Amino acid sequence: MRSTITDRGQTVIPAEIRRQFHLGPADRLEWLIEPQGIRVIPVRSDPIQAFRGRGKGGATERLLRERQDELSKE
Repeated sequence: MRSTITDRGQTVIPAEIRRQFHLGPADRLEWLIEPQGIRVIPVRSDPIQAFRGRGKGGATERLLRERQDELSKE
């Protein structure tokens, strides 16, 4: 996919990329300069959303199970 840079240095993120990475108007992009080129990283406007999906999964179930265990020991 390609996009063009305007005279003002602006570009459009292709719709397919916006959909795949769930990018919206409030999200930001971080630009990293690396030896092999430029890397662009999405930075979520919502910090909770930014970390969603990065854990082991099942956190809610584990938390509820731990609370039940604690209650049973009282």
